[in-house]
Amino acid sequence: MINPDILKQLLVAPGKKLRLKDHDTGWAQTKELKELGKDEVKAQARVILDQNLADLAEAQDLLYADDRYSVLVVFQAMDAAGKDGTIKHVMSGVNPQGCQVSNFKKPSSEDLEHDFLWRCTKCLPERGHIGIFNRSYYEEVLVVKVHPELLDSQRLPPGKRGKAFWTKRYEDINSFEKHLVRNGTVILKFFLHVSKEEQKRRFLDRLERPEKNWKFSASDLSERAFWDEYMDAYEAALEATSTKSAPWYVIPADNKWAARSVVADVLTTKIRSLDLQYPVVSEEQRKKLEEARRGLMAE
Repeated sequence: MINPDILKQLLVAPGKKLRLKDHDTGWAQTKELKELGKDEVKAQARVILDQNLADLAEAQDLLYADDRYSVLVVFQAMDAAGKDGTIKHVMSGVNPQGCQVSNFKKPSSEDLEHDFLWRCTKCLPERGHIGIFNRSYYEEVLVVKVHPELLDSQRLPPGKRGKAFWTKRYEDINSFEKHLVRNGTVILKFFLHVSKEEQKRRFLDRLERPEKNWKFSASDLSERAFWDEYMDAYEAALEATSTKSAPWYVIPADNKWAARSVVADVLTTKIRSLDLQYPVVSEEQRKKLEEARRGLMAE
């Protein structure tokens, strides 16, 4: 497992001020890690990831059998931060029948006929399942806040669109998540924190390698011009919506192996901390099972 002290510093403490500039995007999160060196830390991260993938597969089976909880994992990040790769690697060992991934891009015309939570609500995981949101309802206080003109297409009732408007959206999100938690949904939220320099490197890699050209979009570059505005929006959103029951983690994402290891550790540890039990077979059911066993043996 990852040192709890490291995980604690990645957690956005409820009610505390958040400054993303204070969160290192690289692998060397502590003095001890720096002393170990990148190669050793990377090797340890690989071991931790492998163990967590095995543990996660077992935990998912128990989650499904217990059938009381669902798990919602939310990923938010700037472009090229590694959301797709993290989801692919962390969830590589789970049973696909008990896991679903939902991607939220530009809202459809049908989405815009409903409130901003609607399209995500209908994709929530059922009990016993893990649901992954690749982007989410948080887009409504991130990209929409950076580009408030998008609100025009939502045909909202008249009213000011100032600070109070966004505060109410944060309140709506907190109330929504509180409702989910009360009804058995475990919520974990990860902001993959990539540096502007690393994003540039990854963009150039996509442009220079033909097999990655398809990953690049002109809009990626245009959104990069709003980097500072996005950082402000993320700070405000994470600070306002990180709660004890639905916390945010700022995951250092300049090194993909580090990000994947941390996400897998947090997710696996959380599921295993639940009071999950395999269903107890009643005495009557046990007798029927024994009859079935004897019948099969007699064939």
